[in-house]
Amino acid sequence: MKKPGLSTAQIWNMSMGFLGIQFGFALQNANASRILQNFGADVEHLSWFWLAAPVTGLIVQPIIGHYSDRTWNRMGRRKPYFLTGAILASIALCLMPNSGALASFIPPMFVGAGMLMIMDASINISMEPFRALVGDMLPTEQRTQGFSVQASLIGLGAVVGSFLPYMLAEWVGVSKVAPAGVVPDNVIFSFYFGAVVFIATILWTLAKTKEYPPEEYAAFNGQEESQEKGSIMDIFRDFAKMPKTMKQLGLVQFFSWFGLFSMWVFCTPAIAQHVYGAGAEDSSSVAYNDAGNWVGVMFTVYNAVSAVVALLLPAIAARVGRKRTHAIALALGGLGLLSIYFCPSQPVTLVAMVFVGLAWASILSMPYAILAGAIPGGKMGIYMGIFNFFIVMPQIVNGVIGGPIIKRLFDSQAIFALIIAGGCLLIAALTVNFVEDKDEVVA
Repeated sequence: MKKPGLSTAQIWNMSMGFLGIQFGFALQNANASRILQNFGADVEHLSWFWLAAPVTGLIVQPIIGHYSDRTWNRMGRRKPYFLTGAILASIALCLMPNSGALASFIPPMFVGAGMLMIMDASINISMEPFRALVGDMLPTEQRTQGFSVQASLIGLGAVVGSFLPYMLAEWVGVSKVAPAGVVPDNVIFSFYFGAVVFIATILWTLAKTKEYPPEEYAAFNGQEESQEKGSIMDIFRDFAKMPKTMKQLGLVQFFSWFGLFSMWVFCTPAIAQHVYGAGAEDSSSVAYNDAGNWVGVMFTVYNAVSAVVALLLPAIAARVGRKRTHAIALALGGLGLLSIYFCPSQPVTLVAMVFVGLAWASILSMPYAILAGAIPGGKMGIYMGIFNFFIVMPQIVNGVIGGPIIKRLFDSQAIFALIIAGGCLLIAALTVNFVEDKDEVVA
């Protein structure tokens, strides 16, 4: 049996939870370094604290994928994980900016890093099944559209999440500075709002989406669907049998996410030093906090561009191919990041983020659309979870070596992290050419 196509409204409703997921991720990405530095973290150690996020993703996503493939209850197959993750993530979003007040005998920076780990684990519980849901519900010809809709919602959620601290400070008048060791009110209130958006959008998806029951899903995939939980060792066996296309995409993902991690971790100190003239360790100054708010604007721009471009990608990919589309987008993103070093001004940072937005839209959709056609039926959850290895491993590698490289080789000049990020995206663009796209159809 062939899966029926879904309406445009059904595809949007199915992925609406990604709006809240990325709202939470955007707050984390734009503000985690700022929060940790407010709690006393050194620029050299920022990438080490950020390791909390990819390490939890490395562990959580394959496990959630494995068990969501085998979950069938009254709520559905993937939906129980959406709800569990949303509840936990909303609590973590409320606690993260208040980590300093929670600390007693433990330094606040370590409490903040621990809360970052909890928040990221919770978000991953919700996020991984959303990727698998597109493979579950959509026929081959609609998968590129499905992942592009997810990318658009990710961009939209990230626009508001990234821009909110700046908006509260500059438009509403909420305080943007605080004493050393305390997070400014505009950041705290942004995290509270993010918690509400996260759980509300997940509830929307739960109410508007009906998953296929086991019998229908088995008929669509031409096989019996197991409801047995299986052994956790199945994850390692499936890892050893991963499709060839996944291995090829792994190299592309490594350089893409190594570069993204560099940008996320070091963008605030890079802009503070290179554009605003703040000192490397001057995290409580007005200049540094202005730079932190401006990074929120920069991230807003690249996510806004991503939200729009993601909707255009299916048509572009249908004409020139998914691989070529992805390669061009990655190359433009890399060139955009490099431009900040040569032209350190606010307008140039926004132009650079336009190009980063092109790359981000493609990173969030093209690899998954290519991968879905190579995954056997009934393994969508576990292989989408295993694919996360190629996202978190480069972040872990960067997290271990990134901070020391910037401090010891570049004398804490964080702008060189953006140069590294741009170079990595250019390398990723080259490696796309070696990927086999099994079910690509080009007009």
